[in-house]
Amino acid sequence: MEDKPQEATGQIETDFEIGQDNVEGSLGPISFDVHNRVFAISGAVVILFVFYTLALPQQAETIFRALLNFTTKGFDWFFLIAGDFVVFFALALIVSPYGSIRLGGNQAEPDYSYLGWLAMLFAAGMGIGLMFYAVSEPLTHFSSAYGGTTAQGGARIDWAPLDGAEGDELAAVRLGMAATIYHWGLHPWAIYGVVGLALALFSFNKGLPLTIRSAFYPILGERVWGWWGHVIDTIAVFATLFGLATSLGFGATQANAGLNKLFGIPTGTTTEVILISVITAVALISVLRGLDSGVKVLSEINMGLAALLALFVMVMGPTLFLMNFFWDSLVSYASHFLPLSTPFGREDENYRQGWTSFYWAWWISWSPFVGMFIARVSRGRTVREFIVCVLLVPSLVCVLWMSIFGGAAIHQVIADGYTGAQEAELPLQLFRMLDNLPLARITSFIGIILVIVFFITSSDSGSLVIDTITAGGKVDAPVPQRVFWCVFEGAVAIALLIGGGLASLQSMVISTGLIFTVLLLLMCWAVLRGLMAEPR
Repeated sequence: MEDKPQEATGQIETDFEIGQDNVEGSLGPISFDVHNRVFAISGAVVILFVFYTLALPQQAETIFRALLNFTTKGFDWFFLIAGDFVVFFALALIVSPYGSIRLGGNQAEPDYSYLGWLAMLFAAGMGIGLMFYAVSEPLTHFSSAYGGTTAQGGARIDWAPLDGAEGDELAAVRLGMAATIYHWGLHPWAIYGVVGLALALFSFNKGLPLTIRSAFYPILGERVWGWWGHVIDTIAVFATLFGLATSLGFGATQANAGLNKLFGIPTGTTTEVILISVITAVALISVLRGLDSGVKVLSEINMGLAALLALFVMVMGPTLFLMNFFWDSLVSYASHFLPLSTPFGREDENYRQGWTSFYWAWWISWSPFVGMFIARVSRGRTVREFIVCVLLVPSLVCVLWMSIFGGAAIHQVIADGYTGAQEAELPLQLFRMLDNLPLARITSFIGIILVIVFFITSSDSGSLVIDTITAGGKVDAPVPQRVFWCVFEGAVAIALLIGGGLASLQSMVISTGLIFTVLLLLMCWAVLRGLMAEPR
């Protein structure tokens, strides 16, 4: 195994000669450096998909909804089992002897400070989703549990109770937060961590290109440079593209709701299409600036704004309650973790199929994008340091974020009798919660800015990753290629919104996520074999 990467590297260099598997050239200021088959197939299919969806939106919507129903109802058990396996695999790596292996070799030094590194990890991972669901998901699960559908039999935890909360209402609060954190805690970050570790290990330590196919070298050997590898990379492109399109659709919907509330801008598909177009154009500026002066700077700005908004809600909201709520939510998450993770013998099909299956598919679709991005910025970290920082630190931040925003909204319902957020549509619930706090217009505007900047960083990072895959793993491919993918990420999101709205976005992400789940499980075995071959 240790000698294989060098053999593989030589093979790659042969494949990358002009006229074989790659094309390098320029037309004036526009240059190209693409992996012929992967770029051609994925680019052509994406263009055809956009045109088909825009030309026949009703027919496309019917197909998308059928795909969504088939996948969520038929494979929910598979998503849950796969997610659980990846979590335990990642946790095992932390305590294993392989944790001391350094990505890039024993002498490698980190490229970024901890602050810059963690900011990029978090912003790329799930920024828009946290803005969209921070209030709406805790409120939804709390309302459902309090309605009697899931609260009965919930585990009781001794804590200082909410003012006015007793009996099943208290159990509903705890179960609602456990169900929320289950979706935003260890599972998504374990998925990102395993993919990122695989790419970093085989690129930095084995000398292979930074592309998804490289992670399968221990399984496929030299065949990864043939059609097997082309298929893997093409699937990764589609998964990334639809995962990003889903996030962009959520972001546009929430930004539209906020702009309507503050400035009276009409809501609807037309406004959302305009928003996606304008923000994609702004994202192109970040693409042209590059990783360090584009994504890194925007990520740090966004993390600063997000921290300020969370601190504001913490201070101006029920501060003591929220401080207790964070710890109690962690305990609730731990106590409900195994029941929520069990795919069989559960009656809550709406939660398992409508929420968990979609989330797992969404995270898995995002994993080539986030995994490759965090691999690029993680050279010099040990395996243990990598997994701890990618898995545990962002998970705790997500729990804190959900506890602050979700806890404030739940407290408004129970203690204050304010139901404005609870009764609003999902994209508007964050802003309705802020309405019950001071400086609502200012904080709502900051919330819109956060959604937009998360939108930009996701689009820029995604185009960087897709471009790397379609360029055969090269990280310095010409900028016009990234521009192409940045534009078509927005185009796919627009096409899916027109062809059925958020349901269409969900159907495509869960369909591509199902296929990539199989690759994710195989990747775990490849990572283990790769680590076993490393000197310690």
